[in-house]
Amino acid sequence: MLGGASELGLAIVGELMADQPADVVLAGRPGSRHREAAIESIREAGAASVRWLDFDAADPAGHPAVIQAAFDQPVDVAIVAFGVLDDPTTWLDHAATVRLAQTNYVGALSVGALLAQQMRAQGHGQIIALSSVAGERTRRSNFVYGSSKAGMDGYYLQLGVALKDSGVNVLVVRPGAVNGRMTAGRRRVPMSVTPQQVARATVEAMRRGKAMIRVPAGFGPLMAVYRNLPAGLASRLF
Repeated sequence: MLGGASELGLAIVGELMADQPADVVLAGRPGSRHREAAIESIREAGAASVRWLDFDAADPAGHPAVIQAAFDQPVDVAIVAFGVLDDPTTWLDHAATVRLAQTNYVGALSVGALLAQQMRAQGHGQIIALSSVAGERTRRSNFVYGSSKAGMDGYYLQLGVALKDSGVNVLVVRPGAVNGRMTAGRRRVPMSVTPQQVARATVEAMRRGKAMIRVPAGFGPLMAVYRNLPAGLASRLF
């Protein structure tokens, strides 16, 4: 899992191991204060083994070595779970904007290309890319984050198309607001979900061979309407 301390990613790994243990590789930030807790949670979930690889999503030059190390044995499922949120002032901060784009967009595409290369070579695999409903129509309230997710989302959807018939599948997961560490202290929003809810929906969709899901599923009809609203009306709603 890329984004080794991600609560959402860890929940998905745990759900995947509900039926049988697995060898797990967590790739996360060097010196992450959540590293030991993440490793312990995976052990408690029943992992046969757990490895941690230092991984900086915003440093694409270092990605090939990390992916190569993770694939020292065949990888059945790879989860792209890293990302950073914006805040109301991010758009005014050049360094913060670039850092967010490097992580959420450039970093996601970098590992996507490497995962596709490795899985095509081994002839099978599943990529799970954690996107967001925020990428379906960028909003004023979080347009730096939303625009990065829009680009990442589009890339992984079409990566799945490009990998058709290769034995490699791609699932894009678009959750609403996830109640967890990243959103602590922020106002709760309607249709928010827990990591466990997203994990259950993700694993079910993966096993059914889906290319994209929204969590909760009720976002489907809601976004179908919202995407087509006039800009003025849409801006007053969110």
